[in-house]
Amino acid sequence: MNIFLIIFIVLSIGFLFINSKFLQAIKIISNDNPVSADLLKFSIVIAIKNEEKNIPPLIISLRKLFYQKDFFEVIFVDDNSTDNSYQLISESIKEEENIKLFKVNEKKYPGKKGALAFGIEKSFNPYIIITDGDCLPQKNWLISFATKFSQSYDVVFGASPNIKNNSLINKISCFENLRSAILTFSAATFGNAYSAIARSFGFTKNIYEEIGGYEKTTETLSGDDDLFIRQAVKSKAKIGCFIESNSLVFTNSVSNFKEYLKQKARHTSTSAYYLPKHKIFLGFWHLTNLLYLFSPLLMFTDINFGIFFILKIFADLWITNSMQKLLNYNLNFIEIFYLQLIYEILLILNFINSKIFRITWKN
Repeated sequence: MNIFLIIFIVLSIGFLFINSKFLQAIKIISNDNPVSADLLKFSIVIAIKNEEKNIPPLIISLRKLFYQKDFFEVIFVDDNSTDNSYQLISESIKEEENIKLFKVNEKKYPGKKGALAFGIEKSFNPYIIITDGDCLPQKNWLISFATKFSQSYDVVFGASPNIKNNSLINKISCFENLRSAILTFSAATFGNAYSAIARSFGFTKNIYEEIGGYEKTTETLSGDDDLFIRQAVKSKAKIGCFIESNSLVFTNSVSNFKEYLKQKARHTSTSAYYLPKHKIFLGFWHLTNLLYLFSPLLMFTDINFGIFFILKIFADLWITNSMQKLLNYNLNFIEIFYLQLIYEILLILNFINSKIFRITWKN
């Protein structure tokens, strides 16, 4: 038998096992019945830099949160914006007693982590929630966090899908967001969290202090969520996640391919600092998918290699379609097919780009 065919058969065992775990996790998430939650006190910390156009809808979303106002505060931290962000927030929150605005001049850490650490130092409540300036939390967002934290979790993250439009770059971004969610939520569901969603990310102040805040996450400017998760895993923190109706945090995708490459360079560069076990898992998963994608090139040696390509395509359609409704996506089978092919190819491009691109937080 062709040695490469034997390798592919062995890989298929792992491929099918991981996919079965994905389906199991999706079933758990979609059937996760809400339990009674304590009314916890939250501090929502939002680092802002040049978000002028996003401030008005964000503040409207924060005002609509279905949670007692005296049980949460919002802390905006302006990190030297060069647009009108600071002034716009200042004018918008004059009558909001639970929303505060600070301008950070000196930071303990570079980039976004320094701004977040500054905001956390200004917070009064025992539970910290992080989101971004270009996000739109839904009304039950804090209720879902309260539910999970009431179950004694130390770190909790929710889902943050992209707002859909008809552009190709938006569809690529939405699909990548969906595939990333399948991996990250499945891993967390089975106690092997390696990544989170920075736009919907929470932790207790106790675990923040226990791991030293962002002190040990400064290898790169990015990773305020993933490297925080890494340190939390090292401290054996209890990490949970949720995808619940009216608790999503929506955000706009990038508008062009140049911005896409910059964004993915930041995200991909962080993976170099994951724990070894997570690198092995992700390396196996992505390498197997790439091998299956290009398996038809080996059909000239054995026609059976075509089976692996068919296996991959059907697995992608099944898993992706099972998850997408939870994130308010509605990609059809044709879109899932060609976007999966683009996604796998872009993995290679994004990996190379992350090694040569200069990482920055904001302009």
